[in-house]
Amino acid sequence: MSRQTKIVATLGPATTSPEAMRAIVEAGVDLVRMNLSHGDHDEHRQRAEALRQAAREAGRVVGILCDLQGPKIRIERFASGPVELEEGQPFFLDPGLEGDAGTAEGVGVAYTGLPEDVQAGDLLLLADGLVQLRVERIEGTRIHTTVVTAGVLSDRKGINRLGGGLSVRALTDKDRRDIKLAAELEADYLAVSFPRDGADLDEARDLLHAAGGHGGVVAKIERHEAVNALAEIMDAADAVMIARGDLAVEIGDAQLPGVQKRIMRMARERDCVVITATQMMQSMVDNPMPTRAEVLDVANAVLDGTDAVMLSEETAVGHYPAETIEAMARVCVGAESYADESRPANHALRDPHFSRVDEAIAKTAIATANSLGVAAIAAMTESGATTMWMSRIGTDIPIYALSEQPRTRTRVTLYRGVHPISFDPTQREHEAVNREAVEELKRRGAVQDEDFVLITKGDLAGVRGGTNAMKVVKVSEILGD
Repeated sequence: MSRQTKIVATLGPATTSPEAMRAIVEAGVDLVRMNLSHGDHDEHRQRAEALRQAAREAGRVVGILCDLQGPKIRIERFASGPVELEEGQPFFLDPGLEGDAGTAEGVGVAYTGLPEDVQAGDLLLLADGLVQLRVERIEGTRIHTTVVTAGVLSDRKGINRLGGGLSVRALTDKDRRDIKLAAELEADYLAVSFPRDGADLDEARDLLHAAGGHGGVVAKIERHEAVNALAEIMDAADAVMIARGDLAVEIGDAQLPGVQKRIMRMARERDCVVITATQMMQSMVDNPMPTRAEVLDVANAVLDGTDAVMLSEETAVGHYPAETIEAMARVCVGAESYADESRPANHALRDPHFSRVDEAIAKTAIATANSLGVAAIAAMTESGATTMWMSRIGTDIPIYALSEQPRTRTRVTLYRGVHPISFDPTQREHEAVNREAVEELKRRGAVQDEDFVLITKGDLAGVRGGTNAMKVVKVSEILGD
């Protein structure tokens, strides 16, 4: 059984060498994440080229996602190293303090607007919630707090407000520079950190296009405000990422499971691709096997219909990057074998409302394929849109995106159940093209003589959004065997 759920792996020091890059490609990574919070532009350029070289050598298609740092609000630095805060002690945060003047009494803040965004009684969560401060009063730029949860606090840790409400916009000056890098690297996706609404995503897309980029835009759901604006964000984005680290800090751990399931359900309903991320196999940073809890976490995301599962530290700095990808792949395949028992309802077929011809062909093709039990779907696609819509509807039938466009083949690496194939037919007559498509699937071992294949394509080759036809053929008959 071929794996349907896609695996995204973050590049970093652990995957910099050519050997490590080849290992994660051979282990089955579908898309790599370049975390632009770390490293300089030259490092990212080198990693992108190394990744593409490894993919060419392995005969695989692997996409690239560039992840913007965003406006993560951080404290500044301490003069004499980390400080240990005790419960009940006073501690201040002050954007007016020098950047390296922090002490056990207080520390600077990189966001000058913080005093205007908080009020007495607010709970501030530092270092992903490991240290918690209750706001007592604000005097000028200084926020006086009391330590509620004790812990060690070190340089540049993040700050969240429980319940959200910090007004900083999503894109920083650094992000604007990094968007130009994403365009230069021809990234397939650009992930926007901490968006509050659809306008943040529209701005990022406009900047990417202005820089010559053509990738899709991924909205990272990690603010309380984003949860309240999910419909607007999904309509503006090509995909959403459930970034469970900062999201859990803002909404609380107890709310996270329900919100994760809600995001997945809404993403399916609104034809939006979804990635589940953060600490999915965190123990494998240091261990060669995942915990049972991690196995269940990944499996539940798969059963809920996620398009992709993402690894962060596990492959960026972990000791077992390739082994982690292999373990995640095993869990995905195992969970997919039970998908019929928990597959999300096919809302698009129960209450169809199609806005485009190619969308109608794509979604009714899946219903036809499921009913007839075809062995494979061959979607000849210029932009990949047909296969994206197909992937929104549950099916065990592999969907092959046959395209002569390299950009399309890398873009579909994020779509659940979709497998990219380079396809440039030698003839343009319809029956000849169909025959070449089936020949290609048979050559790859995807179909046998007695199998049926469902083909979708457009009357006019090379036209984006032009899919307007569907045909079911028997392999032996179309090949004349």
